[in-house]
Amino acid sequence: MDDELEQIRKARLEQLKSSGGGKGGGQQADQEQQKRQQQADARRSMLDQILHPEAADRLGRIRMVKESRATEIENRLLMLAQSGQLRQKVTEEQLKELLNAVADNKEEEKIVVSRRKAWDDDDDLWTYN
Repeated sequence: MDDELEQIRKARLEQLKSSGGGKGGGQQADQEQQKRQQQADARRSMLDQILHPEAADRLGRIRMVKESRATEIENRLLMLAQSGQLRQKVTEEQLKELLNAVADNKEEEKIVVSRRKAWDDDDDLWTYN
């Protein structure tokens, strides 16, 4: 079963490479992929340098629940580190404080449903005895 899946993957990869039009489209896609991978590795490396293991673990658990929130916190941490505002590694308690600060700043979106009455909607005129 695994061999079949691997063969299908290889065939699909070759098909995608060949559909690049012969103009190096496959190579360009590979370069883009490598660039994204390098950026992700650099980001991960920086986060490892500024987070205690417990804080990194908590951020990983947050990522499993809500990836956008974890990315937002990571961006904020990286920005603080790059601006020199972090003097030491971020502990789990400091991460919790940052999470609470971000949660307090976010306003909950409210959805208001306004229903219009139709012109012949005279149910409110009926009285029941």
